[in-house]
Amino acid sequence: MKSFLLAVCLLSGMSLFAQADIQFRENKHSFGKIKKNIPATYTFTFTNKASKPVVIEFANAECGCTTPVYPKTPIAKGKTGTIKVTYNAATSGTFKKNVDVKFAHSNQPYTLTIDGEVVEPKIK
Repeated sequence: MKSFLLAVCLLSGMSLFAQADIQFRENKHSFGKIKKNIPATYTFTFTNKASKPVVIEFANAECGCTTPVYPKTPIAKGKTGTIKVTYNAATSGTFKKNVDVKFAHSNQPYTLTIDGEVVEPKIK
């Protein structure tokens, strides 16, 4: 039993250490109210705190209404990178969407979240 607990603690610590290698300025963004059918984009910025370059393996949105764009090249130690997340705003109402970002050195993905409310444009 002690061996199992030790293994869990070690794996948890390794996961936390890996997560500390990448630092996002923020992992959530609220658009507030946006007009229907006008896509909204936010750029998340992160810094590589690891001792070597990092590579994003994938960035997956939970639905087709959200599109992440990320660098395919390695981000050098100490440098910053960006992930642009666009919501298509095709449906009226509130939304909350997650994008999972997986770095090659990490077992756990980072989760970025966008939210807001899509409203009908005012008729003049």
